[in-house]
Amino acid sequence: MQAENKQLLVITHLSQLLDLVTGFGGFIVPLILWLTQKDKIMDMDEHGKAIINFQISLFIYVLISIPLILLFGLGLLGFIVVGIIGFVFPIVNAVRANNGEAPSYPLSFKFV
Repeated sequence: MQAENKQLLVITHLSQLLDLVTGFGGFIVPLILWLTQKDKIMDMDEHGKAIINFQISLFIYVLISIPLILLFGLGLLGFIVVGIIGFVFPIVNAVRANNGEAPSYPLSFKFV
């Protein structure tokens, strides 16, 4: 039987913001929380997969932006957009998780 723990779902979403504070951890911490709690916490599997897919997608967008810097500086715009998206949507989805709603990360590829 799975327990309902909205606080852990919220923390999992907000742990993505560790990248802004420490420079790393925004992928590792949610991954560890998801892998260790997906069978114990209700909806953790759905939320964890959405977070991991979102983090991988952001990484791909950053990789695409790097060569675009040489093309009229479009890569800089890409970095700014990825930064804003990477800051706003974990917060939005933490609120959604607290309200018992499904996660929704736009521009996210389905890898997991």
